[in-house]
Order: sequence, then structure tokens, then C-alpha cells
Amino acid sequence: MRTPGKAISGTAVAAALAALMSGCGTDESGHTTAPARPVGAVAPDLGRPGQLVFRQGGTGPTAGRLAVVRLAGTPGAPVVTSPNSRTITETPCVRVHTAGGTGVCLTVERKAVAQTYAIVLDERGRRSHLFPVEGTPSRAQVSASGRMISWTTFVEGHDYQSKNLSTRTGIFDRRTGRLWLDLEKFRLLQDGRRNWSADLNYWGVTFTRDDDRFYATARTKERTYLVEGRVSTRTMRTLRTNLECPSLSPDGTRLAFKKATGDPARPWRLHVLDLRTMRETALAERASVDDQAVWIDDRTVGYGLLRGGGTDVWTVPADGTGAPRLLLADAFSPAATR
Repeated sequence: MRTPGKAISGTAVAAALAALMSGCGTDESGHTTAPARPVGAVAPDLGRPGQLVFRQGGTGPTAGRLAVVRLAGTPGAPVVTSPNSRTITETPCVRVHTAGGTGVCLTVERKAVAQTYAIVLDERGRRSHLFPVEGTPSRAQVSASGRMISWTTFVEGHDYQSKNLSTRTGIFDRRTGRLWLDLEKFRLLQDGRRNWSADLNYWGVTFTRDDDRFYATARTKERTYLVEGRVSTRTMRTLRTNLECPSLSPDGTRLAFKKATGDPARPWRLHVLDLRTMRETALAERASVDDQAVWIDDRTVGYGLLRGGGTDVWTVPADGTGAPRLLLADAFSPAATR
């Protein structure tokens, strides 16, 4: 039996920030972008299926960089064939996600006033867009097709229990070039009526396969909600309470999420929501997981856990059975390529 891990907080992640390589211009749409070249000397192949893309943990000069390792095993039982054969790039990332041959990396440039950037990468690891964003990196996700990209930062507070929590969530459409830097500009319908609350915050976007509909977390009046939205209409509606950081399964039928427990020692527990029946299933991971979980495959949920001064990636069956398993040590912010 393992020792239960601790939740990854914004503070713990922020302590591992690395410097960002400079040099960027502006594209035809007015977006800040860097040259179309690999960010690091070793370019990741983000379009190759059967990989785990992640943030390298541990200590030393490679800590905090984007990295890749091969996955093997069977559905429901993924394994890393050679943990020591991971490919580590020179790209610093606090959060990373990839899908459909596209990657997003949230990183921070250290200077007199730290600046966070959302970097968009193509399948060859070439930087296509770079957006300066406000706040400390928290969440990032790419739609299955690679078209839609989202990120969340903390503007105030460093975890989702903070009373003074303030977040910014952005969405970028690679096909049209449209950029929404703040999801708070969208309309939220609660019980059929427009919610005009000044304290609304959003985080943890996950896209459906049509690249228009999405799920996310909303918080207002100290309550959290699962919301469903559409980019095309810039609207959202609340679906249910106490559901944070949703992540849509590859088959589009379930959401993995973290649910507040009310226990200060273990504030969250991972669950899966069946979107057809709206039935919730608690997963076998009993440690508090403060992460936007990902789907390694249709049967397996992956997530990061803090271990002492390091971070590891764990998996757990998505149906509530079994037990947590260590997938990769000294790693965080995983995403499986398909």
C-alpha cells in the first residue's frame, strides 16, 4: 500500500517555474506569436500515438520541462515501457496538454514582474502562437481534434479553496484565429436566467468532438457548478453543483472530475459522471487530487500527485474498481496521445 499523495496546489506548481526563451512577433491576426521552429533542441512528436506527454519533475536542469515517453499495455492497464527512456525537451512548462497533434504549454518568464505565456505547439513541437496571459498557470487542455485550446490561470489565490479566488480562462480557435482571453465575457444561464454576479469565476474547460460545445467549472457565491457551453454562441448553462475540473472521456460519454468532500484533510475526491444517466461514481483513489484529471484511455483516468518535494503521475480505473497505480515517477500534467 502506498502512502497517500497530497494535492497539487497552485503554490506548489508555481515554485517550479522556469525561464522562457525570448523572441516573438505578431501574426496577421494581431496575436503574439513566436517563430515557427522547435522550442527546444529536442522537438517532441506530438502527432505520434501511444505516448505520454508530461512535465518533467524531480530536480536538476531538466526539471520543469516538457517531456515524452512511450506507453504500452492494454486498455485499462497502461504502462510506461521504459521510464528512463523519456525524451526531455528544453521547453519549460508548468502545465502541458496535447491532442490531435497540437500542444499547449503554460510557462512563466522570470523577470522583474513575472509574465505567464500560453504557447501553442504544432505536431513537430514548433511554436505557432504565443499569448501573454495574466496570472499563475493552473489548467490547460486541447480538444481531441487539436483545433480548440484552453487555459486557466490564478489571478488571485493559489488554490481552488481560496476565499479570494480569482481566475482567468482563455480559449483559442486555431482554425479561425479567434481568441477569447476571459470566459467571463460569455453569458451564463442559471435556472434559465442570466447570472450577472460579479464574483463569477471559471476554470477547467474540456471540449466535445464538435469543437464547439464544452464543459467547465463555474464558481459563484462560494458554490461550484458544472456548466455546459458553446463557443459559437458564447453562452453557458449550469448543469449540477459540486463538480470541478471536468475532463471528457475519449468516447464522449463520461466526465472525470474532482468533487469537494467537506473534509479539510482530504478536500477532494476523484469521480466519474455518466452523461447519459448523470450517475456519479467515486474512484478508488482516496488521496485528495487537486488536478484536472485526464483520460489515458477509455477505461483509465490519470492525474498528478505531490510526493514530498516531487510529483508523480498515477492512474486509476474509471469504473470505481481496482486501486491506484503509479504510472510515471517524477512527472506531472500528463496527456496521452492517440
